Amino acid sequence: MKRAITAPETLQEAILFFSEYENCHRTVVAMRWPDGVVRCPTCGSDHVTYLATQRRFKCYAKHTKPQFSLKVGTLFEDSALPLEKWLPALWLVTNCKNGISSYELAKALGVTQPTAWFMLSRLRLALQSEHGGKMDGTIEADETYIGGKARFMHASKKRRIAMKRGRSIAGKVAVMALLERHDKPSSQVRLHVLHSLKRREVQGFVRSHVEQGATVHTDAFHSYTGLTSDYAHKVIDHAESYVDGEVHTNNCENFWSLLKRAIRGTYVSVEPFHLFRYLDEQAFRFNNRKMSDARRFLEAAASIFGKRLAFNELTGKNLPQSA
Repeated sequence: MKRAITAPETLQEAILFFSEYENCHRTVVAMRWPDGVVRCPTCGSDHVTYLATQRRFKCYAKHTKPQFSLKVGTLFEDSALPLEKWLPALWLVTNCKNGISSYELAKALGVTQPTAWFMLSRLRLALQSEHGGKMDGTIEADETYIGGKARFMHASKKRRIAMKRGRSIAGKVAVMALLERHDKPSSQVRLHVLHSLKRREVQGFVRSHVEQGATVHTDAFHSYTGLTSDYAHKVIDHAESYVDGEVHTNNCENFWSLLKRAIRGTYVSVEPFHLFRYLDEQAFRFNNRKMSDARRFLEAAASIFGKRLAFNELTGKNLPQSA
C-alpha cells in the first residue's frame, strides 16, 4: 500500500515544514519506497534497519557498504548539505516562475554562492523530462536566439562578430521549440539547442518528436521547407502578418518571452555550455504550470533518484583535453 505524501503549498509552509529533519525524512522515504519497504541501494535487500541516532540505514546483507543515508542513490549523494537545505531549494526552483539565482538561493539557505550554483545545476537534472512518445495534433515549431547584444560585448568580440554574416545573431545560440497545443490539461513544449540552422537538423528535430500526419505551424524560415511530405505544414509569414486564423506560432512566442525574462531578469547571463539545463528548468515549469505548487514539487522530487551530476562533469573538467 502506497504511503500518502504531503508537501507544502506555500513558501512559508515550505520553510517551516522542511526545517524539521523528520518531515524531510518521511517525504523522501515515501517517494523512494512507496510500498513502505526500505531496500538497500547496493544489493536490493529489504533486511534493513534504521539507525535513528546516525540518521542512516544499515543493511544486514554482507557487502562493503552496509550503511547508507537517504541521499545515497539520489542527486544529493556525496553532498555535505542536509536534506533541510536540499528540499527547500528544490521547492524554490520548481515554483519560482522566473527561476531563482544562485546569489539569491545562497542568501536564503545560508550557503556560499558557488555551492548554491552547484545545487541549482544538480536540481535542474531532476527537471529534465522523459518524453513519452511523439507529439500529435496541432504543433507549433519556432526558433529563437539566446545571447548578449553586440553593443554590450567587449570590443575584441565585437570585431570578431563584425566579420561574420548575420550580425544580429552572431555570438548567440539558436534554440528550437515544438509546442503541442492543448486546452486540457495544457500545451506542452519540447526544446532543443541547435548546432546549426540547416534544414537537416531543424527538420530532424521535428521528425523525431512529431507524428507523421500532424499539423505543423511554422514561420517562413527556409529550413522548414519540405515538411509537407510528412505533415500538414502551414506557414505564417511574419513579414506580412502574425496570425491567419488558426495559423500562428504565438504560443511559442509566449514561451520565448517567459524564457528570456528568466534569463535576462534572474540569471543575467548563461554560458552556452550550460544553456540546456536552463531550458529544462523553464520547460518543466511551463509544462506543469496548471499543477499546484505542492504537486509540482512532488513531480520534480520523484526524479531525484538514480541520477548523479559530479562537479567535474558539470564544469567540463572530465572532458578530454585537446593537444
